Amino acid sequence: MAEPRRPAGGGGAGSEGLGRSRGGFTSKIHLSADGRCRPLSLIVTPGQRADCTQFVPVLEKIRVPRPGAGRPRKKPDSVAADKAYSNGPCRQYLRQRGIRHTIPEKADSRAARLRKGSRGGRPPGFDEERYKKRNTVERAVNRLKNFRAVATRYDKRGYVFLGTVSAAAVIVWLRS
Repeated sequence: MAEPRRPAGGGGAGSEGLGRSRGGFTSKIHLSADGRCRPLSLIVTPGQRADCTQFVPVLEKIRVPRPGAGRPRKKPDSVAADKAYSNGPCRQYLRQRGIRHTIPEKADSRAARLRKGSRGGRPPGFDEERYKKRNTVERAVNRLKNFRAVATRYDKRGYVFLGTVSAAAVIVWLRS
């Protein structure tokens, strides 16, 4: 007699934000941060999940309340990202929403564009001064990892770990 099938998307390490590697279980925190290294939105995924797949969900979760009355801001002024996000869908999403962005072009993408010659199109714009501010995201991650519970991830369940990271983010906001 065969075992009953599990429902699609139910249970398993993937839904808990746990990835597998030779070193054991891993997980990634994807986040967006403002200029003062404060997290704006968070997502926890398994460690082997590609960064570029979480680009749109992280930007969609941004909600910054306005002082006084009014709807929260959902669109950042600009985005500075690393080469992991240098692909067509990410750039197209930013263009559709009218968000200025600085993302360096990957070497293989540059080589493919140059191989095509005049049919390869223009290179994407790149502002070095704006790109220097990209380290605010890295510094925001480091501020979160100052909390031992975030750095070591003792939580087994993904939603519990997301709550731990969110609590650490609230403390970072209150301290700044």
